Amino acid sequence: MRVNRKYSCLPAEEKGIHIINIRAIEDIGYDQHESTLLNSLSKNPDADCKYGLYFRDGKRKVDYILVYHYKKSSAGKTLARRAQQNDASVQSTKQDQPLPGKGVQLEMGESEPHMDYHEDDKRFRREEYEGNLVEAGLELERDEDTKIHGIGFVKIHAPWNVLCREAEFLKLKMPTKKMYQINQTHGLLKKINSVIQKITEPIQPKVAEHKPQTVKRLSYPFSREKQHLFDLSDKDSFFDSKTRSTIVYEILKRTTCTKAKYSMGITSLLANGVYSAAYPLHDGDYEGENVEPNDRKLLCEEWASYGVFYKYQPIDLVRKYFGEKIGLYFAWLGVYTQMLIPASIVGIIVFLYGCATVDENIPSMEMCDQRNNITMCPLCDKTCSYWKMSSACATARASHLFDNPATVFFSVFMALWAATFMEHWKRKQMRLNYRWDLTGFEEEEDHPRAEYEAKVLEKSLRKEHKHKETDKEKLTWKDRFPAYLTNFVGIIFMVGLTFAIVFGVIIYRISTAAALAISSTPSGRSSVRVTVTATAVIINLVVIIILDEVYGCIARWLTQIEVPKTDKNFEERLIFKAFLLKFVNAYTPIFYVAFFKGRFVGRPGDYVYIFHSFRMEECAPGGCLMELCIQLSIIMLGKQLIQNNLFEIGIPKMKKFIRYLKLKRRRSLDHEEHMKKKQRYEVDYNLEPFAGLTPEYMEMIIQFGFVTLFVASFPLAPLFALLNNIIEIRLDAKKFVTELRRPVAVRAKDIGIWYNILRGIGKLAVIINAFVISFTSDFIPRLVYLYMYSENGTMHGFVNHTLSSFNVSDFQAGTAPNDPLDLGYEVQICRYKDYREPPWSENKYDISKDFWAVLAARLAFVIVFQNLVMFMSEFVDWIIPDIPKDISQQIHKEKVLMVEVFMREEQGKLQMLETWKDKDKRKGENCNNHSPRLSRSRSGSLSSCHSYPLDV
Repeated sequence: MRVNRKYSCLPAEEKGIHIINIRAIEDIGYDQHESTLLNSLSKNPDADCKYGLYFRDGKRKVDYILVYHYKKSSAGKTLARRAQQNDASVQSTKQDQPLPGKGVQLEMGESEPHMDYHEDDKRFRREEYEGNLVEAGLELERDEDTKIHGIGFVKIHAPWNVLCREAEFLKLKMPTKKMYQINQTHGLLKKINSVIQKITEPIQPKVAEHKPQTVKRLSYPFSREKQHLFDLSDKDSFFDSKTRSTIVYEILKRTTCTKAKYSMGITSLLANGVYSAAYPLHDGDYEGENVEPNDRKLLCEEWASYGVFYKYQPIDLVRKYFGEKIGLYFAWLGVYTQMLIPASIVGIIVFLYGCATVDENIPSMEMCDQRNNITMCPLCDKTCSYWKMSSACATARASHLFDNPATVFFSVFMALWAATFMEHWKRKQMRLNYRWDLTGFEEEEDHPRAEYEAKVLEKSLRKEHKHKETDKEKLTWKDRFPAYLTNFVGIIFMVGLTFAIVFGVIIYRISTAAALAISSTPSGRSSVRVTVTATAVIINLVVIIILDEVYGCIARWLTQIEVPKTDKNFEERLIFKAFLLKFVNAYTPIFYVAFFKGRFVGRPGDYVYIFHSFRMEECAPGGCLMELCIQLSIIMLGKQLIQNNLFEIGIPKMKKFIRYLKLKRRRSLDHEEHMKKKQRYEVDYNLEPFAGLTPEYMEMIIQFGFVTLFVASFPLAPLFALLNNIIEIRLDAKKFVTELRRPVAVRAKDIGIWYNILRGIGKLAVIINAFVISFTSDFIPRLVYLYMYSENGTMHGFVNHTLSSFNVSDFQAGTAPNDPLDLGYEVQICRYKDYREPPWSENKYDISKDFWAVLAARLAFVIVFQNLVMFMSEFVDWIIPDIPKDISQQIHKEKVLMVEVFMREEQGKLQMLETWKDKDKRKGENCNNHSPRLSRSRSGSLSSCHSYPLDV
């Protein structure tokens, strides 16, 4: 294969066995001690290349790294080390060398280790692929003399002409020489903005990118023909490290390896183990003494530190270092966290209102009044006895904290908050698009994934085997039908599994309540309900956390067998499946308590049984809202604390410790390698690979559901979400800066499918909160009683109105309490919560008219609440423009300025052409004024004069 002279090797550190004849070294008899002395006196080459950030010449920057595994025997390793000791004398006669293993035959004979077929195949593919990269214009340098034994690194540098070519292909908007003034506010708004800037100055990050800009460079898609428009005074910094790595990655994806009928880009080579990793380098170290200033260090100090939790995020610097897609995620997370502040304040006010009015709440006062002497029917058959309603006093008082008129207002407020949040984010997104020069950016078709290419290749090979002439193959729905069927069956099975687990927890609650009722002391029986609820919720929490991890893996597997064509299609399908499974997993227990518990109980003497022995659960006398609050708070807080924080901190630390132990064992095998300082690409290789933003978005979307879907039962949910997010931002930032390899920068102008999911949750929240207020809380029954049945216009008598009577003589055989005198007196009539006819009525125990009146009121409330709030949300959506007015004006101004620039350029060209024509005309006149002989002698120059403007 042809070797490009740019395809250079390591002058001093490589395992360069191919460069020289090993036998010649042995004949020379180089003394090792002399060689060591010479090496110690020479200059440290690692310092020249800034420990891996540059090529060995110290000038060409490393833009990307390819990592591969190789096998080498101990004999080969010893010979290689001896070869390196003599490498200085050889390099003086040979400046540019090919990569090891290319173009030069080894003369080791029996010393060359035997490589198996798979290793040879991988090596051949690497050779061809790297040769194609060189032909594409990239410059490569290999390093196998590293501290990590058996790992080789290929450093990639993109020269200026390649960067310009690819920037034009990718239509990258780059800043031009033209600068313009950004429109500034005037008058009162200017004074208000200056006051706000002074107040918020202590919470602003100390980075140059975050300071308010008064001027902006005009941006235009890069073009090699119009390089004069751009500020190329410093070519080294014109394309920053993020842009350079993006350009190299595009070339890596586009370049193929076609040996043995394979057409493989970098994604296929990684999937098949030809390369083990591919990543851009971090800018340098972020801690330690004598660390040069770099963006990574600045991000660590001003962003990825818990000490700056109160400051704004340096979003522009995050975008500059990680790219637009990651920058948009952290910008969205910051906007979401800011919007949680007013929601938290209102939630605290609603909670405090409940605390302040609990002693004035007549229904809870009636339940706590022991003089009422209301005897309730048993909660279970035989083992449970009659009980006094006053024993549930604490539960009734606690229910009022969350079940009061203010929660209705809070539900409306949160629905409007969700709509305002979405509009605010759209406006913020447009501001970022303008600042980051993404206006007019459209995502293009991505390269096919490795798995898709492999499937297409397999299909084409099958058809070739059958001797059929085929065009370019692609996967059809028939090819994917087995995968679609597996997806459908798998998702149905997983949803069914979640329902089965919830049903199992219901059985646990029923059986545990009966067991505790038997064994508990009279004083302990009052806490049976709270004990059972708390333990069941903890079981639900553990199951949810475990199933979350399982469902994440299953969703990825189901998406993989579908073989989506592009990474974008893969990501969208994965998000849909993972969100569906995790949504069902997280919210099924809460939906059960909110809408199903206590709805299908039956009545005393005619209860509904599970397995003919377990009675369905009943709600407490104060309603199921308190239990829903307990369920929601424990699952939300536990999920955030354990899964989102402890897992994110603990698992990376554990993986890092395991990698440290492995490296320590390797270092003990080779002390000489241990003494060398690590290169930048070696340090980054030991970091965790970037796995995408899907897990980060997913946990925030699930949290958004907790904040909005059941907020009527837990007004403090926004507060706990706010506290979690303050930690989450810095935790994610620290992970991206210090624990992950630098991801490839991806251009994006929005957050993609996540925005649609957020809008869907916002719409669903209105419906669910309407049903929670209407059917789970006692808000509607209280209104119905107050305006239809109350004799004096107050809530006195409401508790008695919601209770029906039951004659104990009507118990089914074997279901009456074993100890009917447990309360100290004989019970003839017990009460239960329902709207039914009394036992002395003609239609005893039938549903009463009060039930239908309350049901009609509940349904009417759902319809009115839902339509009213939806209308208000749409009104907020309509009244707030998606694009801020000042940004719209600036975008228009940019277009006008760009037209002016090109018009001036065209006018300049026309003037120059006119000048050339005038000069040519004057030359022609001068030629005609000479003698004929002189004119004839200069006929050649005359013709050239006339031809010049035509060439121009």
